[in-house]
Amino acid sequence: MDRRDALFGTGLLALSALATIERVSAQETAPAETSHMHHGGHYQALADSAGVCVSKGQACVSHCIHLLGSGNQDMAACATSVSQMLSLCTAVQQLANQNSPHVPALARIALDACSDCASECSKHADQHEPCKACMESCRACAKECRAAMGT
Repeated sequence: MDRRDALFGTGLLALSALATIERVSAQETAPAETSHMHHGGHYQALADSAGVCVSKGQACVSHCIHLLGSGNQDMAACATSVSQMLSLCTAVQQLANQNSPHVPALARIALDACSDCASECSKHADQHEPCKACMESCRACAKECRAAMGT
């Protein structure tokens, strides 16, 4: 084991401990009426939709990278939009699962990223299945973002 592996392992251990402490703390300080939130919260549909978007987006960006590596530069804009969508939808999924009061504000930004991503993926959807699946999941997530924003 070299020093880099040891530092990486220590970092993972620290993150795991922090997550456990935060989860226990949240359970101890949660009001009684939220004790059933594990059954699905106010933003459950958004969390689920964002999760699908992340999964489909990861497959799409991997596909784009493969094509870029083969010299297909047409996929650069798609890879960029998917990458940006992934960052935001991951955050949306996490906050929606926590029923965070920040969800509506983040959903407004994620809506733009999902719309941009769906637009880019639509250019390749008839040729590449990962792009089509990503486009469809982004459209569904955009719909849930609008619902979370109350529009």
